[in-house]
Amino acid sequence: MAWITLNRPERLNAYNMAMRDELFQILLALHEDYEVRAMVLTGAGRAFSTGGDVTEFGTAPSPIVARWVRFRRDVWGLLRSLTIPTLAAVHGLTVGGGLEMALLCDLALAADDTRICLPETGLGMIPGVAGTQTLSRRSSPATALELCVTGRWIDAGEALRLGLVVEVVPKDMLERRAQELAEKLSQAPRLALAAAKLAVWEGCDLPLAEGIELERRLGAILRAYNAQHRKRAPAMA
Repeated sequence: MAWITLNRPERLNAYNMAMRDELFQILLALHEDYEVRAMVLTGAGRAFSTGGDVTEFGTAPSPIVARWVRFRRDVWGLLRSLTIPTLAAVHGLTVGGGLEMALLCDLALAADDTRICLPETGLGMIPGVAGTQTLSRRSSPATALELCVTGRWIDAGEALRLGLVVEVVPKDMLERRAQELAEKLSQAPRLALAAAKLAVWEGCDLPLAEGIELERRLGAILRAYNAQHRKRAPAMA
């Protein structure tokens, strides 16, 4: 398993360009490392992440350069496209881009001290780490619209009720529970996990009939692979 820890506790793990670049390199390595079977994303200190570091806003040489950097280093697309199960273990302040990072993972656990909000609209922006899209898919369009527009705070219990996290645990049990769940996820066949992720993530953007067809094709690929694998397996004594 891979553990990735956001490690700027003095800035409540607000990510700057250096952290984005490091995360991009780590995720690239995970895409290429077939020994890794699951990933946990967590944060050091008293927060998971408070999103983008506002002290860096507007410091790019030009908007064109800023867009070019985001296009060439699509760290958030890379996180979502990992074929292994991904689990966010959030605690404390999980705000803006911090929440959006968690929503790009397949599952999220929350410590009971977790506090969540999407404040971007009140700052003259919108959630820009795919939050307007992932939140509506994880919960509902109505929930996404309400949280994005109001920027109100919710606690771990409400996050569980809204479907943003799958479980709430005491803070001192968060790491252990994340380890247990990641170990369980890592036991399933890698190809089957990748196919299930693809069917769900991509199916969200398709009409029902096309989503069912995608599921059928992926199931057929798995059946053919498993049949071929059984043929190659050595005979048991």
